[in-house]
Amino acid sequence: MTSYTNPLRDPQDRRLPRIAGPCGMVLFGVTGDLSRKKVMPAIYDLANRGLLPPGFSLVGFARRDWANQDFAQIVHDSVKQHARTPFREEVWRQLAEGFRFVQGDFDDDRAFEQLRLTLDELDLERGTGGNFAFYLAIPPGFFGTVVGQLEEHGLSKGGDPASGGPWRRVVVEKPFGHDLQSARELNATLDGVFPPESVFRIDHYLGKETVQNILAMRFANNMFEPIWNSNYVDHVQITMAEDIGIGGRAGYYDGIGAARDVIQNHLLQLMALVAMEEPTSFTADALATEKQKVLASVVLPQRLDLTTARGQYAAGWAGGEKVIGFTDEEGIRKTSTTETFAAITLHVETRRWAGVPFYLRTGKRLGRRVTEVAVVFKRAPHLPFSETATEELTQNALVIRVQPDEGMTMRFGSKVPGTAMEIRDVNMDFAYGGSFTEASAEAYERLILDVLLGDPPLFPRREEVELSWRILDPILDHWADKGRPEPYASGTWGPESADAMLARDDRTWRRP
Repeated sequence: MTSYTNPLRDPQDRRLPRIAGPCGMVLFGVTGDLSRKKVMPAIYDLANRGLLPPGFSLVGFARRDWANQDFAQIVHDSVKQHARTPFREEVWRQLAEGFRFVQGDFDDDRAFEQLRLTLDELDLERGTGGNFAFYLAIPPGFFGTVVGQLEEHGLSKGGDPASGGPWRRVVVEKPFGHDLQSARELNATLDGVFPPESVFRIDHYLGKETVQNILAMRFANNMFEPIWNSNYVDHVQITMAEDIGIGGRAGYYDGIGAARDVIQNHLLQLMALVAMEEPTSFTADALATEKQKVLASVVLPQRLDLTTARGQYAAGWAGGEKVIGFTDEEGIRKTSTTETFAAITLHVETRRWAGVPFYLRTGKRLGRRVTEVAVVFKRAPHLPFSETATEELTQNALVIRVQPDEGMTMRFGSKVPGTAMEIRDVNMDFAYGGSFTEASAEAYERLILDVLLGDPPLFPRREEVELSWRILDPILDHWADKGRPEPYASGTWGPESADAMLARDDRTWRRP
């Protein structure tokens, strides 16, 4: 069988398609939004693109009193509604032949014994070769129970993959704990059953094409590296803004908040990719080493009251419609102190970044939906123009748009046509949709395929998770003593304290 390698890992690769070998997946939490909207459609899309083996099998595990055909109908409906690629009957029929369902609770020994028998049958009937990934699309409070059951019933141990033996892997979704202590406990639970290389922590942002393009943009182009340092960079802004509220996620969101939900994982990972040194290769170990160096070098400002901000959306207007505030959402306590907006200032104390602040912000019910990284450069040390010629000129910036409208924008000064020497800002834009005819794979497609291939460069390691909590915990402790978050009107760009945070440094937030 031909061995395919990850183009991200091996610069000598000729970009042959990466096709998973014989395998299957067990999906815990099949009734949840994550499974229905992301995981199941991604599996179909992979099959539709010919990237799954013919005998790939999917086993659903839940309490519902379903037969195999009931589970198949759930997957069918999810695929029809959420898949990225067109529905093809022949692909669906082949995929559906490998669907099985096991009914039971997470602490039900008989259900896990039935699961073991089901996997044995699939090895014989579908040729899965004993290779299975266990996807825990369930609340973190159940991780320990499920992982313990997998170990007790002999489901967690495969052979030696290095010797060609069968493999077993576990996939977990954020949040990876709610603080440093709980993250360490979760990691100990996972690593006590599965070897570290078999634990895949999914951060779907790392599967996005534009996030990976940060690496390509930095290290494939000589024009950026000489200025990617404190000599030329004034500051970096990393923003993930949503124009929606919490929707039906009150049970999850209240008590978690914006900082735990987004900054601890997505934004700190983006910051690490922007600030890291060039890795020796694009293997998982090399990438993790450089990201960990960045996270270990982060220093918090002494005055957290002046360098952080948190808010909670109030009633306002979004998309031309009147919307309610956070504490009026169904399932939210009127006295809730959960923040829906968070902004923090961080410093990476390395030779490259000394003196360059990194501003991270995220929020719900903001002006528009956008995720971007803005590298803002220092002003030219001397401008040989009159003041009136450059009065509208701002700082040069490189903006990496993660979503939507994936691409990059460069902002620089240019002469206005005419006889006078007048300089204004202009933008040079690169958009994925306009430059490449092939549509980007959805993040979950890429990440699930990487799990099945055992290819972990895009998955945060245990050390990265714990270092991220080490950064965030002091900020959360500081906020815990400050009462209610500052209210901000829905449809705006957050509380006034967030603007004041940058104004103290004579800077302003970008308006995407």
